[in-house]
Amino acid sequence: MRGLVAGLESPHPLGPALPALYQDDSLAQRMTEALDQVLAPVLATLDNLEAYLDPDLTPDDFLEWLGQWVGMAVDETWEIERRRRAVLQAARMYALRGTVRGLREQVEVFSGGTVEVVDNGAVGWSRQSGTPLPGKAKPSLLVRVTVADLASVDEAALDALVRAAKPAHMTHEIELVQG
Repeated sequence: MRGLVAGLESPHPLGPALPALYQDDSLAQRMTEALDQVLAPVLATLDNLEAYLDPDLTPDDFLEWLGQWVGMAVDETWEIERRRRAVLQAARMYALRGTVRGLREQVEVFSGGTVEVVDNGAVGWSRQSGTPLPGKAKPSLLVRVTVADLASVDEAALDALVRAAKPAHMTHEIELVQG
């Protein structure tokens, strides 16, 4: 949360901008100095707004809010660099949403492991009519996640992530592997 910063000077103090009548009025000058202290962090934030919107530069306490802007829920238990990378990749990952590659990348960011997505979907054809098509009739996914420590992955949260990221008509199964 942004707040008062001790000793931060306003780049645009209000006192000198007052009409000449108040230039020598000590009460008016003290009141504007108090307002300058309140406005200085706001002006500093606005002057650096571009940095606040960059996941690599934004303050640590601002990163979660920035992640909400792009629809990326970041886990506070992750290291700060991992959270920054997740927010940075969010827009690109949403462009891949609903694809095997997009699902794999989202699960890799979430789990920190290596992910293999086995999709039974495909196009089948045959030169002879009546020949059985390859694959299964019902579309499904197998998401195999290999991590160093199985306890580091919240299985319920991973299941919710896969459920939200995959096409709605597909069933899925998650397999956690220690590697």
